[in-house]
Amino acid sequence: MKIHEYQAKQLFAQAQVPVPRGVVARTPDEAAAAFTQLGTPVAVVKSQIHAGGRGKGTFQSHPSQRGVVLVRSADEARQNAARMLGQVLVTKQTGPEGKQVNTLLVEQGLDIARELYLGIVVDREFSGPVLMMSTEGGMEIEEVAAHSPEKILKEPVDIDAGLFSYQARNLAFKLGLEGPQIKNLESFLKKLCRFFLESDASMVEVNPLVVTKQGEILALDGKVSFDDNAAFRHADLQPLRDLSEENPFEVEAGNAGLSFVKLDGNIGCLVNGAGLAMSTMDLVKLHGGLPANFLDVGGGANVDQVTKAFQIILSDKNVKAVLVNIFGGIMKCDTIVEALLGAYEKVGFNVPLVVRLEGTNVELAREMLAKSGRAIISANDLTDAAKKVVAALKA
Repeated sequence: MKIHEYQAKQLFAQAQVPVPRGVVARTPDEAAAAFTQLGTPVAVVKSQIHAGGRGKGTFQSHPSQRGVVLVRSADEARQNAARMLGQVLVTKQTGPEGKQVNTLLVEQGLDIARELYLGIVVDREFSGPVLMMSTEGGMEIEEVAAHSPEKILKEPVDIDAGLFSYQARNLAFKLGLEGPQIKNLESFLKKLCRFFLESDASMVEVNPLVVTKQGEILALDGKVSFDDNAAFRHADLQPLRDLSEENPFEVEAGNAGLSFVKLDGNIGCLVNGAGLAMSTMDLVKLHGGLPANFLDVGGGANVDQVTKAFQIILSDKNVKAVLVNIFGGIMKCDTIVEALLGAYEKVGFNVPLVVRLEGTNVELAREMLAKSGRAIISANDLTDAAKKVVAALKA
């Protein structure tokens, strides 16, 4: 689960991680009032969407309007907010379709001396969380990793003890901090790492992390993602979820207990098992097709869940063919066929359908398909299925 910057900073503040003073605004008048409330000569009005690159992003309706702007009066805050709220912001991460801005964060301007990069992720190489920092704050970390990997500093985070003081001080020295900045960074990092661990986060990014001319260390930005598998431990975090930022197909699938990820292709895939689903998509791509989704119905899905899976796939206007690949273990092949034929009655198939079945009750399932009278293309194995669905698409 992803959350907005303003929500991340509210959680940071609760964990005593220093952040700039800010006020959330959802109307132009609220933005103007927020500027007045902050009482600083300069403030920053920041669009709130689940995407990075907002400072360089532009609005479809106002190409000259940036997603993050400096303002020096309440009237400027109001005018910029009016051009931002309710409009679609396009950034490098949103793609050309962009995302609508419904909320703004109006934040105090800071006297910045330096900008640093900070990120915490779960890293298999370290068998746990790792803290990354760099002097290249404000830049995309992928570019730094590609062109100057030596500038990325890493420290493993102990899942019980958190970050040790000596690790924080080592990072401070390598980043060129001095005097009170070192102690401030140590405090900041230890608190942020503790937040990461206690909240079951999967990613925390602060870019930039700023050092003010007064030696303060503050999170000027905040991106946080939480591990969905740990959601049952954090009921207090669930209200932070913004469904308007998520793909509606993925939300619907999640509500039905299905694992679904929307992709850009035109071949819908329904598979049981994540590994088999990945292999299916690889073979579709190998033989000239483009998967429209990842959809794992799991090993114990019932008829209603499988029917919902077909409905979700067929609701995507980009889907021009469907490939069903089932290895029946816990999930029996005849259950899939029963659901498939039920989906025919409920939503109808107006695109080619290729089915590959193997495993428990496979002979019964194949007999059910043969007697159904439906225009279903059978496949003998996975390679045969991938070839046939691509051929059907091009026919």
